[in-house]
Amino acid sequence: MEIFGEISIVILLVTGVSLVMKLLKLPFVVGYILTGILVGPYAFNLLQSKENIEFLSKIGIIILLFIVGLGLNPKVLREVGKISLLAGLSQVVFTAFFGYLICRLLGIPSLEAVYIAIALAFSSTIIIHKLLTDKGDLDSLYGKISIGILLVQDLVATIILILVPTIATAHGDLASVLGLLVLKSVALSVILVLLSKLILPKILEYIAGTQELLFLFSIAWGMILATVFHGLGFSIEIGALAAGVVLSTSPFAAEIGSRMKPLRDFFILLFFILLGSQITLDTFPQLLLPTIILSLFVIVGKPIVVIILMNLLGYKRKTGFMVGLTVAQISEFSLILVGLGAFVGHISDSVLPLVTLVGLFTIGGSSYTFLHADFIYKRLEKLIKLLELRTVSREKAFSPHEPAEIILFGYDRAGADFVKAIEKLKKSYVIADYNPEAIGRLKKQGLPYAYGDADDIEFLEELGIDKAKLIISTIPSLETNKLLIERLHRVSPKAISLVLSEHITDTLELYKLGASYVFMPVYLGAQYAAHMVGKHGLDSKSFSEERERHIKHLSKAQVPATLM
Repeated sequence: MEIFGEISIVILLVTGVSLVMKLLKLPFVVGYILTGILVGPYAFNLLQSKENIEFLSKIGIIILLFIVGLGLNPKVLREVGKISLLAGLSQVVFTAFFGYLICRLLGIPSLEAVYIAIALAFSSTIIIHKLLTDKGDLDSLYGKISIGILLVQDLVATIILILVPTIATAHGDLASVLGLLVLKSVALSVILVLLSKLILPKILEYIAGTQELLFLFSIAWGMILATVFHGLGFSIEIGALAAGVVLSTSPFAAEIGSRMKPLRDFFILLFFILLGSQITLDTFPQLLLPTIILSLFVIVGKPIVVIILMNLLGYKRKTGFMVGLTVAQISEFSLILVGLGAFVGHISDSVLPLVTLVGLFTIGGSSYTFLHADFIYKRLEKLIKLLELRTVSREKAFSPHEPAEIILFGYDRAGADFVKAIEKLKKSYVIADYNPEAIGRLKKQGLPYAYGDADDIEFLEELGIDKAKLIISTIPSLETNKLLIERLHRVSPKAISLVLSEHITDTLELYKLGASYVFMPVYLGAQYAAHMVGKHGLDSKSFSEERERHIKHLSKAQVPATLM
């Protein structure tokens, strides 16, 4: 069968498997690897043109690294701060150390144990970014720290991917080879910085008006730089990553990334299918025990390491737990690293199926644990408390206040409007938020604030919810609002609860729990927009005036502030 026919059947099969993954609420990556097993020699044996598919899958890795580079904006790295740097580096070191010990206890040779241990230390930026986005927690404290840790991991992985082929091909003095590598890296960095400052902005500004041209230039830029890096002794993959980093400071980086993602998704799909096809089922019985042990270490051990580190850095129990869950899987970089190690002859072919199986188990397992994080935390809170080595918390950021009569949860979602209404009542109030940027704005405006997670019972007790006569939640999470209503009405049945909902079914459920009123922004906004249509008709001037008032109102609500 020719390659076109093979890929057609494979795509049809992976579509069916992905539908099952959707029903099970598992990441599609798991489905891709399972499809690889199905089309491999131990099931349908459909892959006869492996060399061609391997070439196409390599294109996927190159595009993936290019997009990762687009996300490594130096400004973003500065924003995540010292916490992410300390936690990220410490997590990689400690996880790799304990992972190495476990591998050695399993009888794995030393060099292979090093590769596996490093592979276990990395976590998937792509999967966690999607999970955080779906949960609406990208701007939360734990979300920001998690993304920062993953960016630090990506940088460490990049350095390792540069070093592995260099060390493997070094025939003389290793120190001189590494020294030459550093010199070439510095020279290339200087040239690329100059290009990104002086030449690329002008080119991008000229071509950005034509989206197709911007897309073509991005591909050309990535391929040319990858070729240059390869010619200078680096890998093509590192060249693609560097190409992305150079464009990351451009105002068009997000648009470039969004246009490249469909290409990435298709070609990286082939990469994971190829990985799955290389899993040898005849060795599965021998790999089963180490796979289970290493998977448990990743799903349980890595979060424990992070929880302890976050506690030592002064963060609350819930924050450490949530950050810990985001690292409970291995990364695409892990599979790339092991594949590279096999290619240069550092490790045997048996390591790749082992790490792939660990990836299969941990990506699926961590997705489930993350989706049910609140439920798991409530059940394990007492055990997690045993991991605390210090009790001082840098999250206890309260402006001076007595227990308030009114508590507003969430400032960014129409919080400013509620503040105006609350101040007219002449009652004591406090604004609770979990976003460092929102807290920064509240500090700057001199408003009473409390910094914490509305899902954290300990925080609610510190906040004095038992004394509140009115709570207002602009948080769209059903589970969070259910917790707030149940807690408030259990201790103060006559208290008023106003909560936000985005779905009719959620609204009815909140009313059943006793919510005083559930406001739905989509419906309220639609009603007001319909009112404007009826009021202004086709009068464009009236709509322009409404527009200016709206922009002015939003600008006042979003006063710039620095992170805590």
